[in-house]
This record gives sequence, structure tokens and C-alpha cells, in this order.
Amino acid sequence: MSELFNVGFIGLGQMASALATGFLRAGIIESNRVFGYDVSQTAASKFMEATQATTFSSPEEVVVRADVLFLAVKPQYMADALVPVKEAISADPSRPLVVSIAAGLPILYFEQALSKQIRLARVMPNTPCLVGEAASGFALNANATSEDGALVKKFLETVGVAFELPESYLDAVTGLSGSGPAYVFMAIEALADGGVKVGLPRQVALKLAAQTLKGSAEMYLQTKRHPGELKDAVTSPAGTTIAGVAALEERGFRSALIEAVERGTTRSRELGAK
Repeated sequence: MSELFNVGFIGLGQMASALATGFLRAGIIESNRVFGYDVSQTAASKFMEATQATTFSSPEEVVVRADVLFLAVKPQYMADALVPVKEAISADPSRPLVVSIAAGLPILYFEQALSKQIRLARVMPNTPCLVGEAASGFALNANATSEDGALVKKFLETVGVAFELPESYLDAVTGLSGSGPAYVFMAIEALADGGVKVGLPRQVALKLAAQTLKGSAEMYLQTKRHPGELKDAVTSPAGTTIAGVAALEERGFRSALIEAVERGTTRSRELGAK
């Protein structure tokens, strides 16, 4: 059964559409209580088509209707997007609950741009949100209540898994799960290339590679056995797998992934410091 509150979106790109359709699919909101605004009419039209929601020609019309307001604007455009939001909430900055999904922008940024009185959740989702398999972390500011946190978690869990964390962890979440899908896509492509190199048709190799990663991840999630233990179970003495594992170790496979997460985290911190 849906909740009787209104949800607004400023920015109606793929992530906003994925979140809204996930919420609607789960039945926690109703389409006649979803409102949106985007500078792009094309994006607004696609959002309406996907959600049956109402879009407006100004952001203020969304803000004044929203009990929960999702800011789904790219970080480089956020400053301009917040100007009308600030005006719309000036009478009561504690309403609505503001939820930012902009990478790298800290809670302090929004408190300085809007008001120190806002209730805010900073969220780091990832692109598998588009298929209902997101891995998200979120942090609340001092004004947000435990009920706000429970609501944000409920929303995010309609499109995957979510963890409430101290804000200091969110740059690391960005480096791991925020950027991680790119590393996984590279692994799928590289595994498929390997398959092609040894004679498999391209499409067969791609599907085998993708299913292998999907199945392996699900096997870990269901069994909860340590990944090293699951790896050892596949690795027979003098077999094919240990030969491949040795090749990966020779080329620094694990250290490369560790460094990728570290660099992504560092870059997120740099973006937040600007």
C-alpha cells in the first residue's frame, strides 16, 4: 500500500526515472503524487512516459508540493538548480526532506546553499539502480530524524540494497560501488575478449562472461561464504583455474582493483572540496 506523501524530483534523467519507477513498482508511492522538473523537455517527457507522473515548467512548483525532494542534478549544475529551491523553501526550510544523489557534494554544501535548517540525506547510488540492483550508501544531516532515515532506506531498498553510514564513508562508497560498475563492465568485456581469442563467437562469449559474473555474485550473496573460500572451491590442484589465477596474480589483478577504488575515493573527495 502506498504512503500518502508527495515525492518531487529536480532533474529527470535516467537515475531519477529508475528511482521513481522502482518506488512505484514497489507500491510505496502513487504516480499522482510524483512531480518533476527538468530543464530538458525531452528528459521530462521520458520521465512522464516511464512514471505517469506530473511535470512542471518551473522547479518551484515541484518543491512546494513535495514532502520528499530528490535532487538528481549533475554536480556541475547543482548550484544553479538550488537557487529556486532555496526560494521555494524560504518560509520553512525544514520541509521537504531533501535527498541528494549528486556524487561528491557534501552535506555542508547543501546547508550553505539552502539553509542550515534543512533535513537532508546525501545518497550515493549506482547505475544498476536502472535494473533494480543498486548498491547505495546514505548519510543524514543533524536535522534529519530517525524516521527520515528509515524512509530513505525504504525508498532505496526498492531498487537494491542500502546502508546508512557516517558521511565520512560516502567517498569510499563512491570509489567502490559508485564507480564499481565500470570496473565490472570492463571485466565482462575483457573476459569476452579472452573467449573470442580462444575461438568463441563474440555474442556467446559476452553472454557467458556476463552470466559468470552475475552467477558468481549471487552465489556469494546467497551462501555468504568468504570469496576466497569460494575461489578455492573452484581451484583444483594443477588445474585450469589455478593457471588462470596465477596469470591474474602476475599482472596485479587484485592490486589494480584496490587502487581503482582508492583513486575513485580520492577523486570524490577532491570534487567535494571544490
